[in-house]
This record gives sequence, C-alpha cells and structure tokens, in this order.
Amino acid sequence: MTDFLTRRHSRRNVLKLAGAAGLGAVAGSSLLSRATLGATRPVGPTTAVRPSAELEGGKLKVGYLPITDASPLLLAHALDYYADEGLEVEKPTLFRGWSPLAEAFQAGAIDVAHFLMPMTFWMRFAGGVPARVVAWDHMGGSALTVGNDIDSVEQLAGTTVAVPFWYSIHNVVLQVLLEQAGLTPITDGDARAEEGTVKLVVMAPPDMPPALANGAIGGYIVADPFNAVAEVNGIGKVLRFVGDVWLDHACCVVTMKEDLTEGAPLAAQAAINAVARAQHFANTNRAEAAAILSRDGGDYLPQPLPAIDRALTHYDHDEYVPTGAIQHPDWPTERIDFQPFPFPSYTEKLWELAGSTVVEGDNGFLDSVAASTVHDELVDERFARAAIETLGGPSVFDLPEDLIREETLAP
Repeated sequence: MTDFLTRRHSRRNVLKLAGAAGLGAVAGSSLLSRATLGATRPVGPTTAVRPSAELEGGKLKVGYLPITDASPLLLAHALDYYADEGLEVEKPTLFRGWSPLAEAFQAGAIDVAHFLMPMTFWMRFAGGVPARVVAWDHMGGSALTVGNDIDSVEQLAGTTVAVPFWYSIHNVVLQVLLEQAGLTPITDGDARAEEGTVKLVVMAPPDMPPALANGAIGGYIVADPFNAVAEVNGIGKVLRFVGDVWLDHACCVVTMKEDLTEGAPLAAQAAINAVARAQHFANTNRAEAAAILSRDGGDYLPQPLPAIDRALTHYDHDEYVPTGAIQHPDWPTERIDFQPFPFPSYTEKLWELAGSTVVEGDNGFLDSVAASTVHDELVDERFARAAIETLGGPSVFDLPEDLIREETLAP
C-alpha cells in the first residue's frame, strides 16, 4: 500500500507540474483555455450513426442534485463535451432530494443521473429498478459537519445528526465513526447523552445548513458544497472529511437503466466519454470548474462561488490536521477528486458494511446477494474502461494500470 500511495503522490505532483507539455494530447490540460477545451475533439464514436439517433426523442436527459458530486455531469454539458460525442443533451434538471431524483429515473423522465452508491443497491435489489452503475462520478467530496461547540465525535452523544439518505456512504461511514467513539445510532425516540445514543434523521442536503444554524441538529454528514457553506457562513465546522476515513471512496456514481446500456450502447458510451473528459477537466482546472458551476457563472449549482470554490479546492493541511478533520495527511488525496472507474473491491466492501448499518425500514434485501457477486450484477464497467483508454489510459486519472486496488478504511 505504501508503494502505491507513493506512486500516486508522485503522479499527482507530475500532473500539477506538467501542464500542457505533459498532457498536451489530453483534452482538459491545466494550461488549456476553456475555449480550447470546448473545441478539442476527443476520440468519439467510430460509426457514422450519431449516438443521439439511438435515443427515444433523440435527446439524453440528465438529472442531478445541487452538490459538487454532480460536477462531471454538469461540466460535460457546460463545455459541450456531450455534443462533441454526437449527443443532444438538454440542460441537466436539478432535483432537491434523492427520492424525487430516483422517482424521475424510475419513471423514465431522466436517462442518466448520479446516485449514492448504496442507493443503487436499494434501487436494484430492493426496488427492482433495472439500474446499472456505469462509472464513478467522483471520489471523496463529503464531510461530517458539526456545530462550532462540538470538537469530537464523542460530543455528538445526545444530539441529532442528519444524513442525506439511509442508503448512503454518509450513513455507513458515520456509523463506523460512532462505533469507534462508543456511541449507538438510533432512528426513533430521543437521543440521550447519558446513554451514548445519537439520533439519525434523513434530511435533504439543502435543508441541512439551516437546521444546523437554528440548533435543530447537532451536525450533518453530506456532500459538499454544504459543508463548505457551513464554513463560509460560520455556522459550523468540518469535524472529519469522509475521504480521510475511506481513501478514494466513491460517494456518487453515474447510473443508467439497462434499456439504455443494452439498447443504446453508442449513446451510453458517448455519455461516459463526455463525463470522463469532464472529470479530467475538473481535476486539472478546479477554480475554473467552480466558476462554471456556481450561480455566479453557469447557474448549474445554486450556491455562491466562494462555497463551490472551497468545496473543489480547499483541503489545507495546516488548517485541518490540527483540528483532526484530516487524520491521514500522508494520503495523497484532495477534498474531492474525479475519475470514472468503478472498482469491484469497493462495491464488495461497501455491500458488506451496508449489511451492518442501521437504517429505518427493512434492509433484508442485503442478504439476497453475495458480496462476491454484487458487483457483476450491479455494475457495467465496459463504458468506463473504454472512456479511460480514449483519454490516454489509467495514468491520466492516477489509477493503477491493472485497475485493481485494495480498500483502505481507517477511521
């Protein structure tokens, strides 16, 4: 593991220094202008048939929540990467919560969306939705944010903490942290400090900062920019970054239905080509990506630029190591990173952890599939693999050449 981390760290430094000289062949180099990126033509479909022709109505419909997890789906539209791939894509549709997004996906109102990885477990194996994970959307990008008077996980005893969805990496990791602190999560009744209990509630991400500000909750664990919003507005602080608990984990994943992956493979591939290209752009042009996404720029995310910029760029060890928000400063990671490959080891480990995570309702469906087979039943890797090769291979995303890794979980 040490050698792998060293290689990643070295590669990350090379990417930062090389600029256009080292990555001139790859669209999205840090020294290329947005106009140049928009004009650069990536390797696209090799057939004369435009991918849009495979789609009902000729257009691909994208849905998202207003979080930085959605950045690749949004940047691919803003920078015309979908169009470069022969796709007609309407401006992505913003949804306020995960349930409305899932309902729209199931009803066919949208074709592509980013969903919480554990949420795809629930959709496919409990809800019978023929959903397929076709790529990771990002890595990291989430945090446990608490009131300014809380300095440790132990101090959450007797409080209420909000999660965005029962089946989320946030709920899984939060409960890992609570267990380590000797606390017990509950989903009903009142939390009591003397009993070491913490009440968990599901809350839409946009509602979390106001709830923290008015004292309705003691903290929340969610994707950025809502952690950055609390920091920028002085209403809370990051207690722990989720990416500092589980190295390079996926929070949200790009999801399609099987009728798209099997019935319109050209369109599916074109979409992931565009998303992967946008991921590379986001990695190497963070400040510019923030400007495009914010309400002050492209009007894709409703938060102001300072919050979006902080979410994409601010991972200051001098600030966060002393407070304990970062406890693994040797990990070569950023606040959020982007890459498309869906690692099987992550799917399997997350499925195992989800089985011991407290949720409201019946999670018996987690016993219906073996952890060793769930990845093959849920995930379709072929589009991400092809997109990575189109852009120059795994090294472009700082990935191991064999696309195999071991999971690192260190609370």
